[in-house]
Amino acid sequence: MKYKQLGRTGLFVSEICLGTMTFGGSESAGMWRAIGALQQGEVDAIVGRALEAGVNFIDTADVYSFGESERLLGQSLKNLGVKRKDVVIATKVYGEMGPRPNDRGASRGHIMDSVQMSLERLQTDHIDLYQIHASDPVTPIEETLRALDDLVRQGLVRYVGVSNWQAWKIMKALGISEARGYARFETLQAYYSIAGRDLERELAPMMASEQLGLMVWSPLAGGLLSGKFGPGSNNPEGARRTTFDFPPVDKDRAWKCVEVMREVGEAHGVSVARVALAWLLHKPSVMSVIIGAKNTEQLEDNLAAAELTLTAEEMARLDEASELPAEYPGWMLARQGASRTPRPFQKG
Repeated sequence: MKYKQLGRTGLFVSEICLGTMTFGGSESAGMWRAIGALQQGEVDAIVGRALEAGVNFIDTADVYSFGESERLLGQSLKNLGVKRKDVVIATKVYGEMGPRPNDRGASRGHIMDSVQMSLERLQTDHIDLYQIHASDPVTPIEETLRALDDLVRQGLVRYVGVSNWQAWKIMKALGISEARGYARFETLQAYYSIAGRDLERELAPMMASEQLGLMVWSPLAGGLLSGKFGPGSNNPEGARRTTFDFPPVDKDRAWKCVEVMREVGEAHGVSVARVALAWLLHKPSVMSVIIGAKNTEQLEDNLAAAELTLTAEEMARLDEASELPAEYPGWMLARQGASRTPRPFQKG
């Protein structure tokens, strides 16, 4: 297992992060049931195996199964006797946690209420990485950032991050944090997969410029890149995509990717899913890839992606198959900047 810096901080996290969306779904939990319904014994087995494999980074959110994911994770770490210093716990705030108008969002009120409940469910006195789960169109950015900074100063939170924000809004937040001396966002949690590379247009260059760490969610595009799906395939029984078709994917482009990944996988004797994860781990913008599993067999295959080395030729084939269509202003920037690539200037 390799470890990378959390943003520009001195904290190191495993390049594979254990996701917990599959923890706790129940018959009455709607989409959470479709994603996963692991209970305590199964959670203990998955958490224990991930830690044994070198994973030290675990991501959850208060909204996952309405708090059950956090509760199960906290109890699992206690059951397994894990020392608090040996695991980096990330959770998120924003989602709808009740019927009242202030039970959601990125307001100071909701953040302050939610952090206390997350700490109780996780059975810990601090959260390593506290992330705003979505872009709040109502709350001023300054209000959100001040609340997060107060949590850092109080010692309840060590680092802060953001998820599913636009590049311009993250840059605005970073500017405000620098000007006011607030704790700044160190990470972005975002959707990225070989079948969905939109992040490369604006977010990836911004992260490289500002030294934000990228946490990838849904690296298998909601199971679409697991190898179970393909052109004309029936929806496999029990697959998440069968009942929860998310995130949106251009399936014609995805099938082209799957075809090449299957060939690469056969050359290495590994699954399509493992190739999809390895492709991401080879990308310089990626700090950590979040994997979720419904059983230890899935977990083992996903963990093994860290050991798969793709050749430059294989990466080129995969990149070509999944290349984004040109969009403005990208094609104009490339055209106008062609003569300005970094190289020694020679006077004619």
